[in-house]
Amino acid sequence: MEAVIRGLNIDVTPALNAYVQRRLQKLDRLLEGSEDVQVKLSVEKNRHTVEVTVRLDGWLARAEVTTDDMYASVDAAVDKLETQVRRYLHRIPRHTRVQAPAPEPAEETVARVKRFSSKPIAVDEAIARLNLIGHDFYVFRNEETDEVSVVYRRKRGGYGLLVQED
Repeated sequence: MEAVIRGLNIDVTPALNAYVQRRLQKLDRLLEGSEDVQVKLSVEKNRHTVEVTVRLDGWLARAEVTTDDMYASVDAAVDKLETQVRRYLHRIPRHTRVQAPAPEPAEETVARVKRFSSKPIAVDEAIARLNLIGHDFYVFRNEETDEVSVVYRRKRGGYGLLVQED
């Protein structure tokens, strides 16, 4: 697997590039057939951020980690991504996975529509579903208010809840 590695406010040295490639080999056996691996390394105010995005059978896995050391950020991001990929592979049997069509250039139109169940659920269940899918937010119908709400993962830890007001 060959990853596309980009740097923002940082020069991607050959040593750093080789380190990222070597750490991603850990995922290579899990990601059979995945060609689209993007890595973004950035530095801002002595905070080193690594974002890794992988497309796998039409499914998107993404991990973002910020620490004081770039190599520690790479390690943590790859470990986080490995957890997501293992969860996905365990949950969906190989024979039911769908090959996604190649992405086309984005225009000023809606590129994808996702549908979700409107059955009311509790906030705790929404948080559990958020953790299961590994996304940053989850849209649901709140069983207490019967309104559409959003639960999201905060960067400083914990969860936030967006409630619609008229």
